[in-house]
Amino acid sequence: MDDFFPYKEVEGKWHKHWEELFQCDVHQTENKYYCLMMFPYPSGELHVGHGRNYIIGDALARMKIMEGVNVLAPMGWDSFGLPAENAAIKHNIHPATWTEQNITNMKAQFRMWGVVYDWSREIASCRPDYYRWTQWLFIRLFNAGLAYQMEASVNWCPSCKTVLANEQVIGGECERCGSTVHLKKLKQWFFRIRKYADRLLGDLDKLEHWPERVRVMQRNWIGRSEGVEVSFRVTESDEVLSCFTTRVDTLYGATFIVIATDHPLARELLREGEREEEGRAFIERVEQLKLKERAEFTKEGFFTGRYAINPVTDEHIPIFLASYVLMEYGTGVVMGVPAHDQRDFEFVKEAPIEIPIRQVIIPEGGKPGELTEAYVDDGIMVNSEPFDGLPNREGMERLTNHLAEEGLACRVVHSKLKDWLISRQRYWGAPIPMIHCNQCGAVPVPEEDLPVLLPENIDFIPRGDGKSPLATSPEFIITTCPVCGGPGKRDTDTMDTFVDSGWYFLRYLSPSDGERAFDSGLVNKWLPVDQYIGGVEHAILHLLYSRFIVKFLNDEGLVNFDEPFERLFTQGMICRNGAKMSKTKGNVVSPTPLIDRYGADTVRIYTLFIGPPERDAEWNDRAVEGAYRFINRVWRLYYNHRDVFEGVTDKKYKLNLKSYDKEKMNLYRKVQQTTDKVISDVLGGAFHFNTAISALMELTNDLYLFIEKNESFRQRDHESVKLFRTAVKNLVLLLAPMAPHLCEEIWRQFGYQDSVFKQKLPEPDRRYVRADIYTHVIQVDGKVRSRIDVEKDIDREKLIERSLNDEKIRKIIGDRSDVTVIVVPGRLTNIVTK
Repeated sequence: MDDFFPYKEVEGKWHKHWEELFQCDVHQTENKYYCLMMFPYPSGELHVGHGRNYIIGDALARMKIMEGVNVLAPMGWDSFGLPAENAAIKHNIHPATWTEQNITNMKAQFRMWGVVYDWSREIASCRPDYYRWTQWLFIRLFNAGLAYQMEASVNWCPSCKTVLANEQVIGGECERCGSTVHLKKLKQWFFRIRKYADRLLGDLDKLEHWPERVRVMQRNWIGRSEGVEVSFRVTESDEVLSCFTTRVDTLYGATFIVIATDHPLARELLREGEREEEGRAFIERVEQLKLKERAEFTKEGFFTGRYAINPVTDEHIPIFLASYVLMEYGTGVVMGVPAHDQRDFEFVKEAPIEIPIRQVIIPEGGKPGELTEAYVDDGIMVNSEPFDGLPNREGMERLTNHLAEEGLACRVVHSKLKDWLISRQRYWGAPIPMIHCNQCGAVPVPEEDLPVLLPENIDFIPRGDGKSPLATSPEFIITTCPVCGGPGKRDTDTMDTFVDSGWYFLRYLSPSDGERAFDSGLVNKWLPVDQYIGGVEHAILHLLYSRFIVKFLNDEGLVNFDEPFERLFTQGMICRNGAKMSKTKGNVVSPTPLIDRYGADTVRIYTLFIGPPERDAEWNDRAVEGAYRFINRVWRLYYNHRDVFEGVTDKKYKLNLKSYDKEKMNLYRKVQQTTDKVISDVLGGAFHFNTAISALMELTNDLYLFIEKNESFRQRDHESVKLFRTAVKNLVLLLAPMAPHLCEEIWRQFGYQDSVFKQKLPEPDRRYVRADIYTHVIQVDGKVRSRIDVEKDIDREKLIERSLNDEKIRKIIGDRSDVTVIVVPGRLTNIVTK
């Protein structure tokens, strides 16, 4: 027992004490620090991959508390949505029951890890006291004109049996279950996030403490494009097709038009043409295609029999329907320029009618000729009178000005970002607080009648017909219109879970407030969040939506900031067998057996030590034993020298550095350097716990060497004992955030009454932080014969003198003077005798 830390006896007794320590007085805002970990889906048990996020956040919060900061570190549950509901269906249990059971289990897992939060601020998005305010937020958006309902082609997951936002479709597949996504026409609710596209994009430059890759991902998703909207008049009609292009310089080469099959004019053009029956069949076939197939199905189009007029050539160019043009992107109209777009080039090769390929840009010094592929680079304009001979970028400006003067085009800015589709045809979500009335249309539920409660006694299995399970409940649906008093029907869709998580960080400041969603006074003092920690997989979804909601609340005058998170840290994934740890891959590692065998601090140390926290890391069960050995080595430093720590709390002892010999001075210097490195590695912003732990391991090794080599310490020399005791105290204080159970126990064994986390972090003696001394190698005829410690700034002559007078070297070369001395500064001296 003496050689091993008794973690099974120790770990449980400190948890409740720490929970009291972590309770934050939010009214004390001086020197505040809001440390927030992304709240989890309570859809099952946590594995060691999840642990990286929470252990990093817990260790950081503990270190900030020891820094003397007023830390707010709350936790809650993202408990609505598909993850929890799908798991509940799989286990044939009501989602509410399943979710609450998982919350209980996961809280126990947090405690098992030694991860502590201010649980007095716990929230769960599935509870009425929370989703009441999610519904309130919806109504605020609706009243501001930012929530609307319309029929649209939406992404439909046949497995989850619900629609998905564009951001939840990855490569044509559902980001949750991986099923291939279809397009389906449904009436849905949207938030006008596009209205905020410019601000969401421009303000990314302000987020200098966010990872650049996250900012790049958001920039690319928002996708701002400056271009021109050109008008193509349909022949024999008053209709005009408006086409957005970023390459107006190729307009003279536009020889056909392609429109989306769900464009408002698509069926109109067919009715007035000669191919209506065939065209309708083509549209129906496209509608049956899956989203992924539509993106790949680029070469086939249907000629409508109608023509449009190219506004610069006056040519009649054919109008096609095609699957690859989506109404949700641009204007739903694409001008076909086969000479300068590879997709258009391939399209005309398969077209049922002949379409010319007209080259209007050539390389500088080149000539127009037969193309084997589209020419897509810049060059010189040709076949574009009166712009021939101009560099295409200059011609682009002149042509745009000309078209604008003629009323044929206008400059516009388009964004790839589409409005946020928030309707879900599932049971487990916040009901959309709208009532549909034949007289008044869609009207919001009065705020005093919130929340619209989710009915419990209902068949919650997804229907698959485009309607929510709530549509089967007359008790839920039938109500009264709050405007006219006539009969009304409740909306039966529920909200996307990302609406719940788009504002939860505001609720932690006043989680029990029954009068308002959040206390603006407290929120304005504590936010933006000082440090947000979570996975990079949320870079586009949660982080983008949260930014939008905060900007809206800022516009409403409810908060005085317009970005939610000052600093963002995205930890890398824990992998096993080369793949991200997940239940679907069958490669998860449960923390419970490891904690039972090695203790929580071992798992914490290994999780933090596994590699740079921002990078992915491979889990290795056997490597956990290395962390276990380290924990026990630290324990033995105290336990096997308990007599040294008697009276350790007496502050009268002061180190007498002037009396130190080389061994003592080296240890003292090592303590100062380790203190500086651990604090800077963790609190410097990079959270490099791995290198901080490495430095603490080195200090531990040096302490064992000090015990082994220092005879005066073994004889309990007063100065040696004081130095050893100080070094171990500093080691315990610095290690405490990473291995809290071990260090709390040692600290109390020292005799202290207060928690180790109520102590201040040690401050390094700056005089000894820099590595002013290094080990200089001495060779004789190329073979290493000795090593000496020298100052970094030692001059060459003194270095030669010290090398020649070294005791070991004197024994080898004697008093010989016919030697050649070669010095490599900062590394070695080679004495050549031959």
